[in-house]
Formats: sequence, structure tokens, C-alpha cells
Amino acid sequence: MAEKRDYYELLGVARDASDKQIADAYRKLAIKFHPDKNPGDQEAVKRFKECAEAFEVLSDPDKRARYDRYGHAGLEGGGSQFRDAGDIFEAFGDIFGDFGDLFGRGGRRRPRRGGDVRCDVTLELVEAARGVTKTVQFERHESCTTCRGSGAKPGTQPEACTYCGGRGQVIQSSGFIRLQTTCPACRGQGTVVRTPCGNCSGAGVVPQPVSREVRIPAGVDSDTRLRLEGEGEAAPGGGARGDCYVFITVREHPLFQREGQHLITRVPITYAQAALGATVQVPTLDGPEELVIPHGTASHEVFKKRGRGLPDPRRRGVGDLLIEVYIDVPKQLSPRQEELLRELAELEHTHVSTHRKTFFEKLRDLFIPDDSAKATEE
Repeated sequence: MAEKRDYYELLGVARDASDKQIADAYRKLAIKFHPDKNPGDQEAVKRFKECAEAFEVLSDPDKRARYDRYGHAGLEGGGSQFRDAGDIFEAFGDIFGDFGDLFGRGGRRRPRRGGDVRCDVTLELVEAARGVTKTVQFERHESCTTCRGSGAKPGTQPEACTYCGGRGQVIQSSGFIRLQTTCPACRGQGTVVRTPCGNCSGAGVVPQPVSREVRIPAGVDSDTRLRLEGEGEAAPGGGARGDCYVFITVREHPLFQREGQHLITRVPITYAQAALGATVQVPTLDGPEELVIPHGTASHEVFKKRGRGLPDPRRRGVGDLLIEVYIDVPKQLSPRQEELLRELAELEHTHVSTHRKTFFEKLRDLFIPDDSAKATEE
């Protein structure tokens, strides 16, 4: 698979280019490589889409920051979401101005694509690791059943727009320059509703709740975005439906910390286990498993269980489970434990603090005279 070209190189701008410089560079390249200006030239079509993808990333501050830091790997679900030149002009129409109406239409009014909608789904870490099918719910607009999508009150019909003559576009001429733009009166529809439908207020569509099942692949992380093609808003004029984007959030786990496709967990061990060695139970996504701790293990030493992390949804391979052990120092000791530890300190010739009297020991000494003190007085 060919490696993607650098986005700054594609647009011919420096990495510190301003938003205006990026927009100007993209506009010139898009007009140069537009398919209508290069009929039958597949290389021009490819360059046109590459430039659109580059501008989509570099014109978005968040995407540009991720790209600057991580390159193409920092962009989730990379690749252009544009189907054709019309989609690109609809997405960045403010960049092209009137050129969006001049290209790709051949003098005909192109049906507009419906808008996109969003829904959110929250997963547990185990669900994200294994993959899961979830039912998502969102709201989109459907054709009004009262007026059958016309927007006009039953018994009436939309009328042809008198401003544009029903074409949906107007032509403005200035000398030898001739520009075709969207009609401001009917907003490109070619018709206007004089008596609006009472159910949809003339919009032709009404909000409708929708439920869909979506298969979420194994290994997804928070901010992963899945696209349900054709599940978005209906398009006016019979155009293609928009898409529904499913934004994923993965809940934090009490035992595991995620680092890419790897999992990290921290397991406490005693000083005796660290010094003498032991076999301890450690958590995994499949349940507890045994881990052999060799003698002389230091605190914060890391052990690895290969392939026990999470899969990568974009390529083959599974991450690892990293187990960090640390020596858990008890806050309270039994008299026998303290005695043994002091004996160990003597063997090691280690200076330790003297025995600290408890509150009750101090209280006893204050009110109960010491036997040795009594013998001295007598």
C-alpha cells in the first residue's frame, strides 16, 4: 500500500503556515485539479481528493495538532470521507465562493446531500477489548407524512420560485465574467411554499427517533468514530442521505490503565515475597492468573504477559499486559512481626528507630508507678 504524502507538501505550504495561507493554497490546487477541468485524467482526480483530505485536516486546529505531533498515525480512521467532487465543494463551499456552483453541475442543479447526525456510545474496557454489538439511538428528520415531504399544506403545492424561474440558481454577469450562484430566495430548491404544512411548518420533514445496531470492532479507544453510511438526514430534492457518526467513549477501569494497545496494572507484594520469591495472583481481562515473582525482585519492577493486551482494529497484532509490582509496607505490625523485623535489622546491622510507645502505654506509665522506682524509694 502506497505511503501517504505529507499534507503540507501536498498543499505546498510551510508547517507554520497560517489558516489563510492553507486555504488559499488549497483553493488554487482544487480548481487546478478539478475533474471537470481534467476530464478522463485519473491522476488529477487523485490529486484533487488528496488536496481535499489535506485541507480537511490542516484547517481543523485539533486535527492539525494531532497530525503535527503524530503524523498520519494520529488521525483516527484516516482517509478521506468524500465520495466525489460535489461533496468536497459542499464541505468547503466558503473557501471556493461561487466556484462550487460552476463546477460539477453541467448547468443542472445537483441534488444536495443530507446532513450528518451524531450519536454516542460508552463501552466497558472488556467490551472494547473483545468487540461488541451495541444498539445506538439517535434522532434524524424524516419526510412529513402529512404533506408527503412537499412542505405545503395538503391541497396546495409548492410554487416555482419567481426569482430564479424555478432553476434554483441565478446567473450574475459582469463584463466577460459570468457567475452562477444559488438562488437566495428559494435556497436552491427552485420552489417556494406559500401555504406551509401545519405538521412540519413547511420544512417537509419532522424529527424521528431511530435505533440501529452497530458492530464495534475489537480494540477501539475513546474518540474512535464509526460511520453508519446513509443513516443521516434525508436530503431535500431527492439527494443522498447523510451519514450517522458514532463517537465511542471507553470507561476507565479500576485495575487497568491503557496505553495504546497495551494494558498496565499495579500489583502489591510483601517484602518477604520480593526477597524470597513467590507465586502471586494477578488480574487479566480473562480473570486472575498466576505470576512467578523471582527472589530479589525490586519494587516497581515490571513483568510482561505477551499478547494479553488489546488488539489493534486497523492492523494485525495484540498488545501486552505489563504488570508493575511494588512492595506494600504495612501500616500496622503485630508484636511478633515487629520482633522478627527488628531481629532482621540487627542481622543486617541496620539502624532502625526505637520502639515507639503507644498512647495507652504512655497513659499506663503516667498513672502506674514503675516497680523499680518503688524499690529505690524504700
